[in-house]
Amino acid sequence: MNYRTIAKNGSTEEIIKKSRFICQAKRIQTEEEGRDFIAQIKKEHYKANHSCSAMIIGEDSNIKRSSDDGEPSGTAGVPMLSVLEKNNLTNLAVVVTRYFGGIKLGAGGLIRAYSGSVANALKTLGIVEVKEQTGLELVLTYPQYQNLTNFLKEHGLQEYNTDFAVKVTTTIYVDEKDIDKTLNSLSDFYQGKISSRIHGSQIVEIPVI
Repeated sequence: MNYRTIAKNGSTEEIIKKSRFICQAKRIQTEEEGRDFIAQIKKEHYKANHSCSAMIIGEDSNIKRSSDDGEPSGTAGVPMLSVLEKNNLTNLAVVVTRYFGGIKLGAGGLIRAYSGSVANALKTLGIVEVKEQTGLELVLTYPQYQNLTNFLKEHGLQEYNTDFAVKVTTTIYVDEKDIDKTLNSLSDFYQGKISSRIHGSQIVEIPVI
């Protein structure tokens, strides 16, 4: 398992030449989930002029759907889908709802508005890489644990399941191919005075932006 998607569900909103554009994004696993999400948005914003959509599903991004929902062909759904593709995202659906403000944007303006709404939402909600990694359980003294943050920041890692007892037990997750390299780096960082063991695996979400 290894794919990129949004860090969290959510929405953003902006006004472009008096038209109100609301982008809502949600993580999904099936096309049915995506269609239900789109239907829910359309019901919620039934007074809106358009609720255009795009979705990508599957670790191989094998299912792709888009809809202009009444906007001129190719000015909404496809540009929205293109933003998701350029960011290598999958397992999500986005809907951009437009409340017309009285000023026509033209084809180019619509493409920029719809794609820009999605890009802005991705920037706000964040992107994560979802992957299965191998756990390394560390047993640290409290002084050692105080320095762990520096190691994690330097190597782009996060700690999980931290337990504070006589010593601190915590787990970090790394790609299987990086286990030996990480163990060597830990040994160097703590001058060989560290207890560690390989401990299971877990699906983790690593922030990309």
